[in-house]
Amino acid sequence: MTAILLPDLIPTCEKALAVVDKLRLVAKDSVTAMVSKGGKIDSALFEANQTAAHGYAWLATYVAALEQMLGWAKRLEAAGKLGELETLMLQAAYGEYLCQIHGGIPMSQGEIIRPADLGLDSPTRHAHTSAETSALMHGGCTAAVRTRIAELVRDGHHFGDSGLEDETLVLIRDQFRSFAENEVIPHAHEWHLKDELIPIEVVDHVAEMGVFGLTLPEEYGGLGLGKMSMCVVTEELSRGYIGVGSLGTRSEIAGELIRLGGTEEQKQEWLPKIATGEILPTAVFTEPNTGSDLGSLRTRAVKDGDSYVVTGNKTWITHAARTDVMTLLVRTDPATKDWKGLSMMLAPKPRGTEDNPFPAEGMTGGEIKVLGYRGMKEYELGFDGFKVPAANLLGGVEGQGFKQLMETFESARIQTAARAVGVAQCAMETGLKYANDRVQFGKPIYEFPRVGGKIAWMAVETMIARQLTYFSAREKDEGHRCDIEAGMAKLLAARVAWANADNALQVHGGNGYAEEYPISRVLCDARILNIFEGAAEIQAQVIARGLLSGARG
Repeated sequence: MTAILLPDLIPTCEKALAVVDKLRLVAKDSVTAMVSKGGKIDSALFEANQTAAHGYAWLATYVAALEQMLGWAKRLEAAGKLGELETLMLQAAYGEYLCQIHGGIPMSQGEIIRPADLGLDSPTRHAHTSAETSALMHGGCTAAVRTRIAELVRDGHHFGDSGLEDETLVLIRDQFRSFAENEVIPHAHEWHLKDELIPIEVVDHVAEMGVFGLTLPEEYGGLGLGKMSMCVVTEELSRGYIGVGSLGTRSEIAGELIRLGGTEEQKQEWLPKIATGEILPTAVFTEPNTGSDLGSLRTRAVKDGDSYVVTGNKTWITHAARTDVMTLLVRTDPATKDWKGLSMMLAPKPRGTEDNPFPAEGMTGGEIKVLGYRGMKEYELGFDGFKVPAANLLGGVEGQGFKQLMETFESARIQTAARAVGVAQCAMETGLKYANDRVQFGKPIYEFPRVGGKIAWMAVETMIARQLTYFSAREKDEGHRCDIEAGMAKLLAARVAWANADNALQVHGGNGYAEEYPISRVLCDARILNIFEGAAEIQAQVIARGLLSGARG
């Protein structure tokens, strides 16, 4: 080990984590007082102090991320796999995140949450420091540390041991990495530039590899694997192209909806077909004026004999034309104005073609042109007299749709965090390759400290996001409630993906702004991650309300 490594790093990080967690608890009490009345969270006060509440969500996310990085390092050490790179990553993560906690955490490019915003004055902040936090803040993520990390990742073959302890997971990762390298990466940029659907042959190959039935029970034709497997598969496919990494998202959502909320007949009917890719589902939830406010949803479904007749409009529906069944959220009780009157339908439709994307009677649609995330295309849909068999009411009982949807959010957000980790990895590798190839002033630009340093921090923060994502998946696999953990993983990983893409484009200089360079695509793809499956602000809201209400953490 070189002199830039701090002595007794793991014990130092343990002690620093204990100190910063106490600071988090003080911040929690302070922010809780801002948003509460009579000992309970008050909605008006919460909204008035939204910046502080969301800032606390970010602080808690940082502390959770540091805890997971320490756990990762301990597991590697126990297995004899904690090398110089992994040790430096742990040190850099603690050094940088502790500095940000005490100086300002970036919630977005223009929003920095300071300790004072959380009600933490200077004496309080200084009371929650120690020799260990000071050592890490001053020596943990120095220029020399970043330079050494840059040297260790320069060959592009090793970015730190991800800590997969299960040999099966390693085999799965290697299989899907090979697939992405050979069948996705060589073609992804062309698909993006031509704004084409991912070729159906690729979709079929993904189906053959078991992606659509990955986490479905074996009794329904799935592979019966856990969310950790889903993370590994999704990360590798998204590293190749986010469109391919997202092919399984709608199957994951539909599968969870049916597995958790469907009747036995519905499970037998739909899950085996989803698992094999015989049918491709799409999620039809969002409306033009609802966004995340699903309780105000207006699309109506009226019972008429043995069918429901659907009227209304939906928007931002991914892969809508080339799919065979919609998980369709509708209002079945017209007397309600909130989530209580919503129901979920399994709505079959004929698969569209390029010439006739929506051939179903009573259904129309049009494409929404987008900057990135193009491989499945986005659509707005209209329903006017569209019929769904009454037997396809999910669970057979009206009014359960919102509850059924909420039960899928943990898995959906874990998978989206994994997509973000894959995009972050892709951006880092793309920037690294260019920095090694591009020669200026007589040497590769990677050798300039601010270029190599950018790549080094990308590697560290990608690992931080990965470990937080893996933690949320393990919690889900162990049967624990993990809505907050999944939200934290998605919140952080999405920001990391965007930061990596932005910095990798900066490494490219002017060439990065040219469409011919793949980093231009990666930047556009990364941007959506802060928005879909719950915008960053919604994630922070969910985390903050969960933690500040006293129900969790």
